[in-house]
Amino acid sequence: MSRRFGIGTYSGLALVGGASYYIWTAGGDPKLAEKKAEHDAANAMRRLRGDYPGQDKEAKKAGEEGYEAVRASAQQYADQAKAEARKAEQKFDAYGADAKRKYEEAKAEAERELHQAGKQVNATANKFDAAVEDKATKTSSWLGSWFGGK
Repeated sequence: MSRRFGIGTYSGLALVGGASYYIWTAGGDPKLAEKKAEHDAANAMRRLRGDYPGQDKEAKKAGEEGYEAVRASAQQYADQAKAEARKAEQKFDAYGADAKRKYEEAKAEAERELHQAGKQVNATANKFDAAVEDKATKTSSWLGSWFGGK
């Protein structure tokens, strides 16, 4: 069975096609597409009536279209700037984390070296004390032998 397409189907297809065209030419921005469609409609009406260019609605719609084009560009640049700012913030966070990690490593290394140096100082002091006590013992035994000690 064959189905007949009516005028409503064809007009619906034309409407969808026209809307797709305007959204595509506006770079996906629906407000800009709306302003372009309004400008083209005002231009077509002017031509049908035989008016001269730049009169009433056409000039107004051209101004609105220009404004929307500028707004869309500004929004795009603002989005790009925000994305770049996020990237920079992530880099700074990474640098901060890296610096903190290096600081903690250096602090731990310094503590290990301080502990090691403390051990060396204690070992050296113990050797010195042992040597002094040994000399003191020898000296006391030498002096004791003079005064009748063992």
